[in-house]
Amino acid sequence: MDILAVLVALIFLWLAATWSSARSYFAKGRLAGMEEATREIIRGVRSHFDVAGQDLPDNVSKAVEAVNSFARFRTAEKSIQRYQARLWTFGDAVGGACWRKGYETCHQKMAPRPDRVRLDLSIAELQDIAALAHLGFKKMMPNDRGIELMRFGGEDHAISVARAVERLELAIPEKHRPSSHSATRLTMINNWWRPLERKSA
Repeated sequence: MDILAVLVALIFLWLAATWSSARSYFAKGRLAGMEEATREIIRGVRSHFDVAGQDLPDNVSKAVEAVNSFARFRTAEKSIQRYQARLWTFGDAVGGACWRKGYETCHQKMAPRPDRVRLDLSIAELQDIAALAHLGFKKMMPNDRGIELMRFGGEDHAISVARAVERLELAIPEKHRPSSHSATRLTMINNWWRPLERKSA
């Protein structure tokens, strides 16, 4: 009976030792795979910036140095945890660098030529400006004799259109920009609607 108990205890000890050895072997293999994958990623990141003739961003360089200077601990499990923490920092730095590089590349491709200007205008602003442009075109024709039946719907409408036109004018280089148009439009608005407010008061 005592021999059977000893055999059972030895079998349990052997199973525990086998499990611990297998777990340690698996953890070491996992850590080695993480290190190899990280080296390949770092190589790819460096080559990407080298092809573009740029240096690695500072935060990426520091994250790479932290990963490369990693020293294993006594247990593989603890080494994996510490290594993962450095990989999180590295991934965050590379992700931010990729976002900035992509944004800058998109900005360069989408930006207009130096002699061009782009503006963001709402549909209502574009409609108002198109109507004003059409009216101005008709008034500049030598044979124009009529009066266009187009009026602002009120002071707020006039002010919003004036602001839209001013945005167009501000896009013109300063040396070519009309200097008094904005003030003239504001004066016309005040001269028409302010006296009406005083009379109604």
